[in-house]
Amino acid sequence: MLRYAITQRTLFFGDDHLQQDALVRQTARWADEGIDFIQLREKDLTPFDLILLARKILEAISHTSTRLLINSNPGVAITTAAHGVHLPAAPDQPTPTQIRHRYTLASLPDPIITISCHTLAEIDRARTEHPTAILFAPVFEKSISGHLIAPGSGLDRLREACAAAAPIPVYALGGVTQENAAQCLAAGAAGVAGIRLFHSPL
Repeated sequence: MLRYAITQRTLFFGDDHLQQDALVRQTARWADEGIDFIQLREKDLTPFDLILLARKILEAISHTSTRLLINSNPGVAITTAAHGVHLPAAPDQPTPTQIRHRYTLASLPDPIITISCHTLAEIDRARTEHPTAILFAPVFEKSISGHLIAPGSGLDRLREACAAAAPIPVYALGGVTQENAAQCLAAGAAGVAGIRLFHSPL
C-alpha cells in the first residue's frame, strides 16, 4: 500500500517556530517509516518561509526514498528542487505539462505531479495531462470534533474513479483511517492519503 502524507503544522503545540520544528521532525519520522510521498501543504506561509521549511524537510528526508511535493506552488518547488508539485483540479491552475517544462528549463529531473479530483469529470480532464497520480476525495465522511466537514462520496464512487483514471494510480483521501484503508485498496486504490491519518504528536 502506497502512503501519501499531507502536512498540517497547526496540529502541533506551540508557536509557529515550534510547530515548524515539530513538522520537520515528523517528516523525518515519516521518511524513516517508509512513507512514499509528503505533500507540504502550509498555504498560509509566505513563499520565502515556505522555501525555508521545504529545504529543512528535504534535508531531513534526504537519506530516504521519500519524495517531497509542494502544494500549488511550482515556483517554490523549483527553487528548492523539491521532487514535485501537487495541484488542484481547477482549470485555471498550471498543467502538469507546463510544470514539467519549467523543471526542464531549471535543469531538474522530471517532477512527480499529483492532482486532487472530486468528480469523474475532473478525473477525465486530469488524465489527459498524464499526472503521476490522482488524489480522489473525499471518500469517507469527514468530521472534526464531531462536526461534519464534508460528506463522503463512498467506496463505489472510489471504484469508479479508479477505473476512470486507469492506468494512472489513485490515492484515496478524505476520512481514511487505519481501519478502512484496506477497503480503499479493495476498491482499486493504489494507496491512501491523509493529514490526520499519519499525524502523531511529538
